[in-house]
Amino acid sequence: MAFVEPTEDRPVVAAAGDPDWWRGAVIYQVYPRSFQDTNNDGIGDLSGIIHRMEYLSKLGVDAIWISPFFKSPMLDFGYDISGFRDVDPMFGSMGDFDALIERAHSLGIKILIDLVLSHTSMEHRWFRESRTSRDNPKADWYVWADPKPDGSPPNNWLSIFGGSAWEWEGERMQYYLHNFLIEQPDLNFHNPDVQDELLNIARFWLDRGVDGFRLDVVNFYFHDAQLRDNPALKPEDRNDNTAPAVNPYNFQDHLYSKTQPENLAFLERLRGVMDEYPAITSVGEIGESQRGMETQNAYTSNGRLHMAYDFDFLSTVYPSGGRIRQVLEKFDRIVTEGWACWAFSNHDVVRHATRFDLNVSQRKLYAAILMTLKGTVCLYQGEELGFTEAYVGYEDLQDPYGKRFWPKFKGRDGCRTPIAWNRDHHGGFSDVRPWLPVALEHVENAASSQERDPGSVLSFYRAFIAFRRTQPALAKGDLKVLEADDDRLIFRREHDGQTVWVAFNLTDSDMTVALPDGNWDLLDDAPFTHQEDDDTVVLPAWQGAFATPRH
Repeated sequence: MAFVEPTEDRPVVAAAGDPDWWRGAVIYQVYPRSFQDTNNDGIGDLSGIIHRMEYLSKLGVDAIWISPFFKSPMLDFGYDISGFRDVDPMFGSMGDFDALIERAHSLGIKILIDLVLSHTSMEHRWFRESRTSRDNPKADWYVWADPKPDGSPPNNWLSIFGGSAWEWEGERMQYYLHNFLIEQPDLNFHNPDVQDELLNIARFWLDRGVDGFRLDVVNFYFHDAQLRDNPALKPEDRNDNTAPAVNPYNFQDHLYSKTQPENLAFLERLRGVMDEYPAITSVGEIGESQRGMETQNAYTSNGRLHMAYDFDFLSTVYPSGGRIRQVLEKFDRIVTEGWACWAFSNHDVVRHATRFDLNVSQRKLYAAILMTLKGTVCLYQGEELGFTEAYVGYEDLQDPYGKRFWPKFKGRDGCRTPIAWNRDHHGGFSDVRPWLPVALEHVENAASSQERDPGSVLSFYRAFIAFRRTQPALAKGDLKVLEADDDRLIFRREHDGQTVWVAFNLTDSDMTVALPDGNWDLLDDAPFTHQEDDDTVVLPAWQGAFATPRH
């Protein structure tokens, strides 16, 4: 394909040295296995990210969040780490990572890495030592517990990936805790030595030039030291925000297996490490179905995390105007100090174009909605191309989660298929068979085709991100909802003396919307169509409008 050139004098949301650059930033999530393969092994790599950096620059993103690329057996595709300070050879070398940092920074793009601290791979040297006896130097680095008198696990805790969260180790004659795969033993954060080493790992990557961290399952760090049973959860209180509905994990209220009060002090220690470096940020992933926003509030207040990754728009609930208003008002009511990080899609959920059954016009409109809410935005690779969830047959399935609960839950592979860059074999992702098949419908809507189409989803994302940069209130301003229902979403953003009025038509028909009182100028550089008529604006189906006061 023909590669785009980086834009000259590319503006950024904030100056490079601004410690608050992350407020209102657009972050692009790269799942490296599926982004670009440059060495023809069927798996994406760090060099592939470098290769596509100009594409990301032209898209206009402020930062890239890179999913794990550390040394790993890859049973959970990088979230089972066996070497925290090593790049897995399938992704390249530390030299490749350094080159990636240098290239991104040269284009004004910041780099966040996915820091997975709650657990390791069972292949990690710490666990290999810990499992051998009860008195070795790493004996207390993981969560070990004696069986009940009948030999059963110490309590009723469940794994997100199915079954008990406890696995027997015959060498020690004890169980170890694993909130995820059996091969992902949980670290014991009650041990100060574990905390110290993990903070040193964070320093290692900060010293290499990263601009921050996405913190995987940040509320899973600590467990209840008394190992008390989780209570049952009433059926009417269950949801599938953390685990699919078919998973009995949802039958418990996880009061003791995660989200423990001791975590707050560790997050303060972690923030202290980050504050040793200039302009660093963090976004915590909170896997908490019952008390998600309350946990966000605790984790982002009093000098802890910079922001938390919100799950409300990653659910299956359609984001009508009323739903969006409900989420925003709940956030403002509960999260008193924190800053939101909004997303519609990521590597763990069905792509939102499919989840919400959106046509092309709706995909564009919801992109604009996401990027005008108060908060930081996370886009997931392929979202800017309008990609739908890919079908992956059982014979091609790689995700252990999907294999465990097939066919009720088909796993996460459908959102992880390789990016189609052009219409060549395997979509230009690789010259060989990829680790997951490239979806035919993605090849038909490949990036190279959309480059040439001013009406494409890609062209819209580029245009809207560029427009957003010209209106600081859309990135950093306060937000007040004016009207919100199934048909419309209207709100106002205000920042540093600037006011922007925003209106979206959420229907298949034209809609007439009254402008606010006074004199207002519609912003014609927004990539939407509308017709102004005195003190009203006519919005065609699935279109938006932006206006500022006339001075």
